Amino acid sequence: MKAYSLDFRQKILDTYLESGISQRQLAKRFCVSLSFVEKLLKQYKETQSIAPKLRIKQTPTKLNSEQLNILQEIVEAKNDATLGEIRLILQERTGVTIGISTVDRMLQNMEITLKKTLHASEKDTESRSVESCNKNLQFLRFTQIKFIFY
Repeated sequence: MKAYSLDFRQKILDTYLESGISQRQLAKRFCVSLSFVEKLLKQYKETQSIAPKLRIKQTPTKLNSEQLNILQEIVEAKNDATLGEIRLILQERTGVTIGISTVDRMLQNMEITLKKTLHASEKDTESRSVESCNKNLQFLRFTQIKFIFY
């Protein structure tokens, strides 16, 4: 999430200093969280600055380079596997337990995409589409008959 702009932060601070309203009312007026207002005012009192704090330390990745290589090998070997299956295989091979969203994020960072559609083979068959059209036609005829009687 992006930090609030300096001019917006300044408006909040000016309103607080000039009007003397409570922090809770200030948060409601500017549609921000109470915790944001509290942190902004605390930062101003301590540093006389309202600039957003710079993020110094990046959150480390869940997998090290060796485990990322194993993840890539898994995807290359089983490119039709779902994220859940990849996650389980990775857990078996490395002993590291991560969530499905983490697997997805790691693959995105590696610029590997997995696109899965459920029942994809059924969608391409002619019989499936004909059956589906017939059902839709029957439904339309049925609803027209109901509307005549109402």
